[in-house]
Amino acid sequence: QVQLVESGGGLVQPGGSLRLSCAASGSFFSIYVMGWYRQAPGKQRELVASIASGEFTTYADSVKGRFTISRDNAKKTVYLQMNSLKPEDTAVYYCNRAGSSFYWNWGQGTQVTVSS
Repeated sequence: QVQLVESGGGLVQPGGSLRLSCAASGSFFSIYVMGWYRQAPGKQRELVASIASGEFTTYADSVKGRFTISRDNAKKTVYLQMNSLKPEDTAVYYCNRAGSSFYWNWGQGTQVTVSS
Protein backbone atom coordinates (compact mmCIF):
# COMPACT_ATOMS: atom_id res chain seq x y z
CA GLN A 1 0.00 0.00 0.00
CA VAL A 2 1.30 3.42 -0.94
CA GLN A 3 1.82 5.93 1.86
CA LEU A 4 1.48 9.64 1.21
CA VAL A 5 3.06 12.36 3.35
CA GLU A 6 2.15 15.97 2.67
CA SER A 7 4.15 18.94 3.97
CA GLY A 8 4.79 22.62 3.39
CA GLY A 9 1.59 24.19 4.66
CA GLY A 10 1.39 27.11 7.02
CA LEU A 11 -0.03 30.54 7.71
CA VAL A 12 0.44 33.10 4.96
CA GLN A 13 -0.97 36.53 4.23
CA PRO A 14 -3.22 37.14 1.22
CA GLY A 15 -1.11 37.48 -1.88
CA GLY A 16 1.61 35.27 -0.46
CA SER A 17 3.02 31.98 -1.69
CA LEU A 18 3.56 28.46 -0.42
CA ARG A 19 5.03 25.32 -1.93
CA LEU A 20 3.52 22.02 -0.88
CA SER A 21 5.23 18.65 -1.23
CA CYS A 22 3.82 15.15 -1.24
CA ALA A 23 6.20 12.22 -0.83
CA ALA A 24 4.94 8.80 -1.86
CA SER A 25 6.24 5.35 -1.02
CA GLY A 26 5.80 2.24 -3.13
CA SER A 27 6.58 1.26 -6.67
CA PHE A 28 5.50 2.47 -10.08
CA PHE A 29 4.78 6.01 -8.86
CA SER A 30 5.60 7.43 -12.26
CA ILE A 31 2.73 5.70 -14.05
CA TYR A 32 -0.03 7.25 -11.94
CA VAL A 33 -1.88 10.47 -12.47
CA MET A 34 -1.43 12.41 -9.25
CA GLY A 35 -3.57 15.16 -7.84
CA TRP A 36 -3.70 17.76 -5.13
CA TYR A 37 -7.00 18.02 -3.29
CA ARG A 38 -8.24 20.35 -0.60
CA GLN A 39 -10.98 20.31 1.98
CA ALA A 40 -12.20 23.43 3.69
CA PRO A 41 -14.27 23.26 6.90
CA GLY A 42 -17.81 22.18 6.16
CA LYS A 43 -17.06 21.51 2.50
CA GLN A 44 -16.39 18.44 0.42
CA ARG A 45 -12.92 17.52 -0.67
CA GLU A 46 -12.19 18.91 -4.14
CA LEU A 47 -9.52 18.29 -6.73
CA VAL A 48 -7.54 21.44 -7.44
CA ALA A 49 -4.81 20.18 -9.78
CA SER A 50 -3.62 16.99 -11.41
CA ILE A 51 -0.56 15.86 -13.34
CA ALA A 52 -0.17 12.83 -15.54
CA SER A 53 2.96 10.76 -15.96
CA GLY A 54 3.67 12.68 -19.14
CA GLU A 55 3.26 15.88 -17.13
CA PHE A 56 -0.02 16.93 -18.73
CA THR A 57 -1.69 19.12 -16.12
CA THR A 58 -5.22 20.21 -15.27
CA TYR A 59 -6.44 22.84 -12.82
CA ALA A 60 -9.68 23.82 -11.18
CA ASP A 61 -10.92 27.17 -12.44
CA SER A 62 -10.55 28.65 -8.97
CA VAL A 63 -6.76 28.15 -8.97
CA LYS A 64 -5.89 28.40 -12.65
CA GLY A 65 -3.08 30.86 -13.24
CA ARG A 66 -2.11 30.90 -9.57
CA PHE A 67 -1.19 27.29 -8.75
CA THR A 68 1.34 25.07 -10.52
CA ILE A 69 1.56 21.32 -10.04
CA SER A 70 4.75 19.43 -10.84
CA ARG A 71 6.31 16.08 -10.10
CA ASP A 72 9.72 14.47 -9.67
CA ASN A 73 9.30 10.77 -10.42
CA ALA A 74 12.81 9.92 -9.27
CA LYS A 75 11.97 11.33 -5.84
CA LYS A 76 8.37 10.04 -5.94
CA THR A 77 7.24 13.52 -5.02
CA VAL A 78 4.50 15.83 -6.25
CA TYR A 79 4.62 19.57 -5.65
CA LEU A 80 2.05 22.35 -5.62
CA GLN A 81 3.36 25.88 -6.00
CA MET A 82 0.68 28.27 -4.79
CA ASN A 83 0.97 31.96 -5.58
CA SER A 84 -1.35 34.92 -5.06
CA LEU A 85 -3.06 33.07 -2.26
CA LYS A 86 -6.54 34.14 -1.20
CA PRO A 87 -8.46 33.56 2.04
CA GLU A 88 -10.71 31.14 0.18
CA ASP A 89 -7.69 28.91 -0.44
CA THR A 90 -7.67 28.10 3.27
CA ALA A 91 -8.07 24.34 3.63
CA VAL A 92 -6.31 21.11 4.43
CA TYR A 93 -4.44 20.00 1.31
CA TYR A 94 -3.96 16.36 0.39
CA CYS A 95 -2.40 14.48 -2.48
CA ASN A 96 -3.58 11.19 -3.97
CA ARG A 97 -4.24 9.54 -7.27
CA ALA A 98 -6.42 11.40 -9.73
CA GLY A 99 -8.44 10.34 -12.75
CA SER A 100 -9.41 7.10 -11.07
CA SER A 101 -12.11 5.83 -8.74
CA PHE A 102 -9.43 4.06 -6.71
CA TYR A 103 -7.56 6.04 -4.08
CA TRP A 104 -4.68 5.13 -1.86
CA ASN A 105 -5.07 5.70 1.87
CA TRP A 106 -5.25 9.42 2.51
CA GLY A 107 -2.38 11.05 4.34
CA GLN A 108 -2.72 13.51 7.19
CA GLY A 109 -2.75 16.47 4.85
CA THR A 110 -1.14 19.84 5.40
CA GLN A 111 -3.01 22.88 6.65
CA VAL A 112 -2.92 26.05 4.58
CA THR A 113 -4.31 29.17 6.21
CA VAL A 114 -4.49 32.44 4.30
CA SER A 115 -5.22 35.31 6.61
CA SER A 116 -4.01 38.78 7.47
